[in-house]
Amino acid sequence: MADELAEDIITRIKKYAEAGGDEITTKTDLTALGIHSLELTEIIFDLEEAYGIEIEMNTVDAWSNLKNVGDIVEAVRELIAKKEA
Repeated sequence: MADELAEDIITRIKKYAEAGGDEITTKTDLTALGIHSLELTEIIFDLEEAYGIEIEMNTVDAWSNLKNVGDIVEAVRELIAKKEA
């Protein structure tokens, strides 16, 4: 079962995913959701605003580091932890 942060991020990602398909989990690949560079950039802006964090990456870095929903969840979790430290 996903935790509260993961569930919130999945809910946000659903707004950008193509309609249809299976349930989104942390193992779901971003490309399987039809999420490409523009959508990923919008998701990143949404997450930065929602959690008061700054995700420092350009689109190339984003695609090399973020392959699935779980990667986004862990990246956000780390940034929140750094902010609170």
